[in-house]
Amino acid sequence: MMARRKISLGELAEKVDITPANLSILKTGKAKAIRFSTLEAICKVLDCQPGDILEYKDDEE
Repeated sequence: MMARRKISLGELAEKVDITPANLSILKTGKAKAIRFSTLEAICKVLDCQPGDILEYKDDEE
């Protein structure tokens, strides 16, 4: 989604008011949780829906 919107990780982090390191953790799927306010801010900046950037993966697979 970031590539489609032509926005860098640093630029998105700045607009969402989150550190680039924390945004990188979210981007790589290593985060255990995300605040709804952060998800809302990311979706607002990227003009997308949560389903456009989230994917469910079963831990048992």
